[in-house]
Amino acid sequence: MILSIKNISKNYGTTTALSELNLDISSGGVFGLVGPNGAGKSTLMKILATLIKPSKGNCFLDGQDIQKKPNVIREVLGYLPQDVAIYPNLTATEFLDYIASLKSINSSDAKRQINTLLEIFNLTPYVKRRLSDYSGGMRQRVGISAALLGDPKVIIVDEPSVGLDPVERINLRNLLMDMAKNRIVLLSTHIISDIETTANQLALIQKGKMLFHGTTAEFVQNTDGDMEAAYLAYMGQEGLA
Repeated sequence: MILSIKNISKNYGTTTALSELNLDISSGGVFGLVGPNGAGKSTLMKILATLIKPSKGNCFLDGQDIQKKPNVIREVLGYLPQDVAIYPNLTATEFLDYIASLKSINSSDAKRQINTLLEIFNLTPYVKRRLSDYSGGMRQRVGISAALLGDPKVIIVDEPSVGLDPVERINLRNLLMDMAKNRIVLLSTHIISDIETTANQLALIQKGKMLFHGTTAEFVQNTDGDMEAAYLAYMGQEGLA
């Protein structure tokens, strides 16, 4: 599968959020989208999830225009927004069961997948608690679980490690790397360590413009393999991370 981004721009009045972006994202490895907060990462994610339309350009999944045919990607998409919306009065199991019904997953498959995801993200001991009693990190894990329900072929996660402890972040990275073997996985973050050992390709954007697009090896080739130093060099500002 290939997700192609062709000349994508997005304007909000006189403000340019994205400017003439071109990317090809394929299955076979995690693709990292990096840049500081406000760079335009979330805007691009929302365009790819067909939540908003670009001002210019087109996005294609295996050659089909997802702006003209949004169900092409919606039917195979697992999307985690930066701000996870939950229903505080539901338990994790009830919430995930609700999401599974929206994705038209049959009840037996839903139960199996939900139990597996709750186990992976260490939520099984807390399934009887309401989400209003969960910490921010626990809610984030529920949101990630919701995105992964239904075995999506395209996984788009926006700042997925927010609120996760170090062990949980490692578990998430390993899971996404494993899933990326035969899926498109796009991970957006402003934290370089999130993609340092996870992504094999990355794009760096700032103020809506592409500063780099290539392999992680190419990204660090002038900094002796130091990802943070490469990031700062491309950004052109010491101390910005």
